[in-house]
Amino acid sequence: MNLQPVIGLETHVQLKTKSKMFSPADNHSEHAAPNTNISAICLGHPGVLPVPNQEAVRFAILLSLALKGDIAKESKFDRKHYFYPDLPKGYQISQFDQPIMQGGSLTFVVPGEQESTTIHLERLHLEEDAAKNIHGEDGRTYVDFNRAGSPLCEIVTKPDFRSAAAAKSYLHELRLLVRTLGISDGDMEKGQLRCDVNISLREVDKNGEPLSDLLHPKTEIKNVNSFKAVERAIEHEIQRQTKLWEMDTPPAATTTRGWDENKQRTVDQRTKEDSADYRYFPEPDIPPMNLQELTEEMSRQIPELPAAKRIRFAEEYGFKAGDVEQMIESPALAGFVEAAMSELGAWLEASPEIEADEMEEKRAKLAKLFAGWLLSKLLGVLAERKIGFEIMKINPENFAEFIILIAEGKITGASGLKVLNLMLDDGIDPSQAVEELGASKVDDIAALQELVNGIILDHPTEVERYKNGEKKLLPFFLGLVMKETQGTADPQTTARIIADTIG
Repeated sequence: MNLQPVIGLETHVQLKTKSKMFSPADNHSEHAAPNTNISAICLGHPGVLPVPNQEAVRFAILLSLALKGDIAKESKFDRKHYFYPDLPKGYQISQFDQPIMQGGSLTFVVPGEQESTTIHLERLHLEEDAAKNIHGEDGRTYVDFNRAGSPLCEIVTKPDFRSAAAAKSYLHELRLLVRTLGISDGDMEKGQLRCDVNISLREVDKNGEPLSDLLHPKTEIKNVNSFKAVERAIEHEIQRQTKLWEMDTPPAATTTRGWDENKQRTVDQRTKEDSADYRYFPEPDIPPMNLQELTEEMSRQIPELPAAKRIRFAEEYGFKAGDVEQMIESPALAGFVEAAMSELGAWLEASPEIEADEMEEKRAKLAKLFAGWLLSKLLGVLAERKIGFEIMKINPENFAEFIILIAEGKITGASGLKVLNLMLDDGIDPSQAVEELGASKVDDIAALQELVNGIILDHPTEVERYKNGEKKLLPFFLGLVMKETQGTADPQTTARIIADTIG
């Protein structure tokens, strides 16, 4: 028996509007005390009237355009009824039969696969978030209404996924998209991007073709709050359902399960409701919205999307695909790269010693040098210091000047790290940092020769071993020179002097 996973995702994106979906209450509750960012509307007091947040509608349209969906000319809100402590009104204002968008797709590359994957979408709609239940150590459940009423975009895919890896990659791409659009930070750990997984299995032939068009009852997995958790939850559920099929007892009803991160397994929660159970009906306090003018307006505000940026960074700057992925992960980092590379491009064009036929080779070397120092060195130092990239003291112009100093051989790699750290400390330009540190590269042959002569005299045993064929000792001598010069000695010149002196 050959079984194929059939997977769909329902993803909630928390929009970073100033106020909530239907009330003027502050939408930024990350560090707020419980139940402080609330209003009578959030709490569902009798007689209050919800007013749609126009910025949230704009954001939803912007995302719909980026997902290439069909945006409704007229859209409306509906009441979705269910009883739970985190829902004070006894219903949620959502959208049922006239969502913001229908159709659409998202294309991405799964790591390890050559061809890109396209996932088709069912719909995108707006709704308000529920409150947050907090289960206390005293056995009681407390409710924090700060999150109640926050605007959410729910994106529902078609059951196009066939693997956990594809689902994880889709979420990465969706997060990158909403960050690029500036409508959400998409941080899963903070609940700004939440995912429910729908999964079932079906029999396929030896060629992977379904034996029937019939889809079996699905299992919805809740409480999946990280990319790794999505991947593990899907893999676990595939294994669990496979065992049921092998016992000839495949799932017979649509159910909801939760993901237990500690036990790394799904746990049964309840039988899944269908749309009739929610008793949807049009929200009587909010008239339908005509979206035509807003759609035309937002279509003129779409920035360069990740797919196009990947191609341009590779073609215009010559970066490798893996480096491009890191660079565009954050809009702030991508902007930094563009500004710095613009400075470096101007420097290359103005360099009279570079011949026209050498320009492409020089540009490729500079791109490699830039990517290495940015992604490995600078981001590494920032991670060690626990400093966010957006608030560091190095601007693109100074970083470009720093790369030029490295490219021209005016500072070594070892002293370059010291210069970079001082730039981060004081926000000074690299030339000033080099001067303060005395980090200019030492390539004075006479001075280096004198230093090498002294080191040779101090290490006769190692010198004799080198003469007897242990050429691997060259880095040992080179390291001693670097230590004496605090990393400012020119490595190539020094290595040549050592080899010529020892013989």
